[in-house]
Amino acid sequence: MQGTVDGFSYGLVTPLVAYFMACLGGALGLRCTTRSMLVAHSWRAGWLALGSVAIASGIWTMHFIAMMGFAVEETPVHYDKPTTFASLGVAIVMVGIGIFIVGYRGATGTALFTGGTITGLGVASMHYLGMAGMRLNGKLEYNTLTVSASVVIGVVAATAALWAAGQVRGFLWSVGASLVMGLAVSGMHYVGMAALSVHLHGTSNNPGGESAAALLAPMMIGPLVFLCLAGVVVMFDPLMVMGKPDWTPTDRKPGIPAHPAAPHPGRRPSPRPGQDRPGPGRDRGRRSSRTPQSW
Repeated sequence: MQGTVDGFSYGLVTPLVAYFMACLGGALGLRCTTRSMLVAHSWRAGWLALGSVAIASGIWTMHFIAMMGFAVEETPVHYDKPTTFASLGVAIVMVGIGIFIVGYRGATGTALFTGGTITGLGVASMHYLGMAGMRLNGKLEYNTLTVSASVVIGVVAATAALWAAGQVRGFLWSVGASLVMGLAVSGMHYVGMAALSVHLHGTSNNPGGESAAALLAPMMIGPLVFLCLAGVVVMFDPLMVMGKPDWTPTDRKPGIPAHPAAPHPGRRPSPRPGQDRPGPGRDRGRRSSRTPQSW
């Protein structure tokens, strides 16, 4: 017996709030990732870790806010807490691996492809592991082609987001990138949900049960608190908020040794004070007693 699946039992409320959470987590994570490229090497890991957890928490919270609107008319839906929180752990670890690769190797070439692929697979793994935590009087079945499409969307979205994080630019740039990332992640979620069908084992005696919102809301307190704390860190970091496209990388900031510049090809070094420029027929190694003139 096929169950009647409703993914929008609260109308547009859950999709819009879920999209906002995906954008919030993406914005905080991208700013932290960008910030990591502008600090000393010893501080980079901290910013990358903060960005990883922010993105993963935003995506995980988005998923389960969207799932508040999910219902099967013939049977109540419950959630296994260990599996649900395991999906958050998988998201943090895999998103973290992708972000650390880009943070240390740069958002180009092989590093971007590898980091984007791992991050995207982490997003997809979080989604389907979270779905595996559902408990109902039936069996979940998926359309393989639609599932594959959702995974591709997740990988492309993650790669684009990491590329945007690697562009050391201003605040509005990251806001725009986070809006696109939120749209792609939400699209990945609902494409994955479109692949789902429920085969019931029988009709439940208590089809109503406790609402999904009442079950999921307590589990989201931790990630929501973390996102608020990450937001405070971003708000109280002036360079993070007011950054401009001409930010100077760490190794070129005043007071931090930079690599010495090589002399321009074909150009003679400028004479030191008390030393003439060499002229025709003059010994180039002889020092002159004349006061150096401006050239």
